[in-house]
Formats: sequence, structure tokens, C-alpha cells
Amino acid sequence: HGNLPLLVTPFFIPSDPDWASSTLGVFICLSCSGIHRNIPSISKVKSLKMDHWDDAQVQVRSLSPLHGNAVTKATYEAHIPIYYYQPTYNDCQVLREQWIRAKYERKEFTEGETSPSQEGILWKRGRDNGQFLPRKFLLSEREGCLKYFTKQDAKEPKINIKIDVINATFQPVKIGNPNGLQITYLKDNKTRNIFVYHESGKEVVDWYNAIRSVQFHYLKVAFPIASDNEVSQALSPYICHLFRSQQREAFKKRWFTLDHRRLMYFKDPLDAFAKGEVFVGSRENGYSVQKGLPLGTQGNFSWHYGLTIVTPDREYLFTCETETDQLDWIESLKRCNLTAKCEVCFLLPCMGLKASSDHICVETFL
Repeated sequence: HGNLPLLVTPFFIPSDPDWASSTLGVFICLSCSGIHRNIPSISKVKSLKMDHWDDAQVQVRSLSPLHGNAVTKATYEAHIPIYYYQPTYNDCQVLREQWIRAKYERKEFTEGETSPSQEGILWKRGRDNGQFLPRKFLLSEREGCLKYFTKQDAKEPKINIKIDVINATFQPVKIGNPNGLQITYLKDNKTRNIFVYHESGKEVVDWYNAIRSVQFHYLKVAFPIASDNEVSQALSPYICHLFRSQQREAFKKRWFTLDHRRLMYFKDPLDAFAKGEVFVGSRENGYSVQKGLPLGTQGNFSWHYGLTIVTPDREYLFTCETETDQLDWIESLKRCNLTAKCEVCFLLPCMGLKASSDHICVETFL
């Protein structure tokens, strides 16, 4: 195959990749190779093991001023905004595809960033009837809010949501649409869910990053001494999804969402409001997460993947269907429980954002 140059990778890849784009000079994983194949005008996918790489091709990859490794990254990622979410290999399809298209097809990061304000139509799920209907949405950096209108010519919004209480995360499986976006915000100290989508993957990802942009600028004003990196880490989505039990009751199957420090449960995944919420505080304040269930718990011997959340007032008992889910939940809850105390983090419980970009995102019905 010849001696392949060290190519740059578009995402963090968990193992040695088997594919590369010979035209762009990047390693790609199997799932992303399909995305690259759908853009044949800019990317030619070749197998590192099965396809032939002649010496001339290898030299082009390693020596050409247009396709060298460092130059490739410097060209296509020269001006990525600090708030822009850069997906990993296990993010949903729409995020990965639009990241690839934004870099190599639209070349969005070869110039400076544009205005974060956004206006347009999104399909919103009705709270009562469950139907998706077109609604006008307006995101304003100047006002620091997200509005939506029931009619396109309406002068007053149906809802005006301040940017400091919003969180957004992609939920294609739960919503039933590959471009499904879940927006959560606080209303009367309760968490409200809005489920939307757009037919265009580009549009829905633009909305997602526009929300992150407005949040970033809001936090920079609120916390001027915080570094850009600290603020940007507070923007990543943090929504995880368990069985719960009262200590004297059998376990009931419920949908749980962990949105930073708010653990909420729903009878149905698409409920607008949670049936209940539990605040997960810090270890210093008497909160902890423990693997397993207390002795004497009903069904303790039939449920093998339990976990217990201890608060100053009481214990909350949960169980998972698999060990993988159990460990994922424990990891997420403990990271929340051990969140470092910095000035940006103090704001996060109010904003519904998480304090670190490496939290897992789990979507399961437990």
C-alpha cells in the first residue's frame, strides 16, 4: 500500500480507522465514510487495507501544499467559533454529517463567524395533541431570548424564553425524526420540554449552534473573568435518560432525564412537563451516588443493576436493565455530584447546562 502519511482525523475515533479520504487527507471511521461517499465532488473514500495507494498518491498527501496534514486542518478549521459544537464519532447522524459538510463542502470555517441571531420555521410538537405544526421561531442575541409564534404574522410571541434557562440537545430517536431537537427551559421553576425538527439537517444544526452562540455571549458578559474555554465547556448538551421505586413499592418503568443537576422523570418520553424532579447537589452538601440497592429493597434479588441517589432528606432507588446503562448512569451522576466549584459552574443549575464537555449522553427507556 505504500507508506501512508499521518492524516488528520475529523473526529476522535475510538480505534484505528480503516478508511481515509484521499482527496482531503483525513482518516475517517466506518460510519463517517458513508457521509463522505455521499459528497463525491469533494471526497474520495479509500480503504487503508483493501485499496491501493500508489507512491505518487502518498507523496501528494504528505508533501502537497494544498493537501498536507497541517495545512488541511488549518484551511478547513481556521475559524471555528469557540461555541460551535464539534461532534464525536458517537454523536447522532445529523451532527456528524453537517460538521463534515460545513467544513469541506460549504467551507464555513475558512472565514470569520457570522451573526448568531436566527429566525425561521421549525416544526413543533403540540403539547396536548402530539401533532407537529410549523411555528415561527426567533432567536435574538441582542435581547438574549428565544421566542416562538403560533402564526407567522403574529406580533406577540406565544412564549418568550430567556437564554439563561435554555438547554438544547438532539433526540432523533425519541422524537422520531433524524433532525429532532429537544429544547428545555425553566417555567415557574419547572422544566418544560419543547420538541422540534426541521426538514433540513443544516437548518436544525444552525439553530442548535446559534443557541450555543447566544448562550456563550451571555455567559461572557455575566462572567467576564472566565476563560473562553471554561465558558464553552458549559455549553455542551447534557441529557441522559432509568426504573425507579419507592422503598416499599415495586419498580415502575419511567423515562428519566438528567439535565445537569435536575433529575426528572416522565410517564412518556415526549411529555411537556416532568412528573417530578430531584436536585442532585454536590458531595460537600450531603449528596452521593451509590452502586446497588439497600438491603431489604423489594425486588432486590431480581434487579441486578440498581443504583441509589442519597440526598440530605431521603434516598432515591433506581434500577437499570443492563450493566452498561447502570455504569453510564453512575458515571454521569457522579460527575454531576463532583462538579468543580467555579464561578461558571455556579450558574449552571439555573441554566440547565453541564459543567464539562465529556459527560456522556444516554438515550434509553429504563
